[in-house]
Amino acid sequence: MPDEFFPPIVLASSSPRRQELLRQAGIDFLLHPADIPEPCRPGEAPAQTVIRLAEAKATAVSELFPGQIVLGADTLVSLDGRALGKPADLSAAKALLHQLSGRTHEVHTGVCLCRKDDFSCSWVCCSRVTFKELSHADIERYVSLVNTLDKAGAYALQEHGEMIIAAVTGDRNNVIGLPIDEVRQKLKEIVHDESSSATSI
Repeated sequence: MPDEFFPPIVLASSSPRRQELLRQAGIDFLLHPADIPEPCRPGEAPAQTVIRLAEAKATAVSELFPGQIVLGADTLVSLDGRALGKPADLSAAKALLHQLSGRTHEVHTGVCLCRKDDFSCSWVCCSRVTFKELSHADIERYVSLVNTLDKAGAYALQEHGEMIIAAVTGDRNNVIGLPIDEVRQKLKEIVHDESSSATSI
C-alpha cells in the first residue's frame, strides 16, 4: 500500500477544528460526536482528564461502528496545573485572557484510536504556549475579532494568534485541537500491521 493511504475513520467529536485538520491531512472520516459528559474530577491532572475522556468517547462510538476505526479526542488548557475551560460569557473570556497574559500555559490533548474487540491505542500530547503581555485594549481588540466562547482558554492559535501569542513549544496543531502528525503516524502503523498480518496468512 502507498505510504499515504489512510483508512476512513469515525470521528467521535463535533470540533470543527479537528475536522479541518483531518481534511488537510487527507484522512476521510464520518462524523459521529460522542455524547459524553466532560467534567474534570477532583484531584485529576489535566493529562489524566483528557486521556479518560478521549477513551470514553472513542469506546462509546466504537460500539455503534464495529469494524471501523474510531478517533476520540479531548483538549484542555491548563495554567499552573489547573484546567481552564471554555468561558461562560464575554466577561469570563476577557478574564481568562488576562490570566494567561505574559505567562506560559500547557495544552493537553488526549487521543484514542480504537476498533471494537480489536485494538485500542491512546496517548497524550502536550504543548506549551507563551502569551504576550496583553493590555486591556489588546484583549478588547482580540475578543472583537474572535469568537472566544467556544474555545478552551478563550483563544485560538489559528485565529489572529499573532496578536496574543509570543511562542509555542511543541506541536502547534495540538494547540489547535489535534496532534495530526501523530494521528497520521499511528494510522500508518495500523495499516502496516494489518497489511503484514494479511500477507503472512
